[in-house]
Amino acid sequence: MSAAYLALCWLGALIIAVTLRNRIYAVFSGLFLGVVCLVWAPLFPEVWPEARWVFVWLQLVTVTHFLMLTRPRLRPVWYRMLVSIPGLWFMAGSLLAIPWAIAAAIGWTPHGWWLPYLLSLLGVFQSLRNPGGEVDIHIDRLHAGELSRHAQESEPSGQALNVCQITDPHLGPFMSVARLRTICEDVVAMQPDLVLITGDLLTMESQMELEAVIEALQPLSALPGRVFACLGNHDYEARGTVDQALERIGGHLLVDDMRVVQTPVGPVEVVGADYVFRGRRDHLRDLFARLPARGRLLRILLLHDPGGFRHVPDGAADLTLSGHTHGG
Repeated sequence: MSAAYLALCWLGALIIAVTLRNRIYAVFSGLFLGVVCLVWAPLFPEVWPEARWVFVWLQLVTVTHFLMLTRPRLRPVWYRMLVSIPGLWFMAGSLLAIPWAIAAAIGWTPHGWWLPYLLSLLGVFQSLRNPGGEVDIHIDRLHAGELSRHAQESEPSGQALNVCQITDPHLGPFMSVARLRTICEDVVAMQPDLVLITGDLLTMESQMELEAVIEALQPLSALPGRVFACLGNHDYEARGTVDQALERIGGHLLVDDMRVVQTPVGPVEVVGADYVFRGRRDHLRDLFARLPARGRLLRILLLHDPGGFRHVPDGAADLTLSGHTHGG
């Protein structure tokens, strides 16, 4: 497989992207596809000279995935299994394989080149699972010192606040409407006191699929007044879709805002922080200066990016829930 062929694939995809969508998307797709081509130009002759058809298929599905995003919409399951997921797996593995590609380019034998692809494959299987879990957290408002894992020493006593968190569903190739709807049905069956969504409902495929997003979240409408959400970075790509979907199911989107909710354990303050990439320290400081704690009410903060947790002022929240890391 020649470097000229790879360059031709990359250039053709770039021209189609800028023609059918826009320059920003062309840059986005061009960067990712460019990395894949640069990795495999030196790597392919070393590792798969007898299996060209495998590489051709993987290269084609990766390019096809990005080209189809020029007209983004949710795709059927056969397309996700044959195109989107294999293409995303190959792209992710290629990004991790950059050190092996560099080794091959300078004449070294790229031993273990398959390791990044194996790791990416494990990530695919993890993304297709819905593991359940429960965590008991005891809040006594005492300073705990440096963060560390805490062993449960006694059984919970008294009445507990039951919370379900949904984060980063990224409705798209790995998260179908039916799968997210099932998750929401499971949440409703638990009858939690609060359902807290910590961002990134969408991917590029679902940005314009308002009715699909509503259908996926519809079971949560059975919990009126108990569903609250903050924004993630991907939600800003289709803010209107997120706003309307949450409104239609009776959820409350908190953007640098707070609600006091009556629960079986008493009133609880739920604060939703906006997603901010730069200036997080000043943003959170200003947010809590504007929304000071009211007496001794329990306060929960929804903060999509856990990287901002270090900037939450002492005592500003009893519990912070985040997402963003996609299980990492």
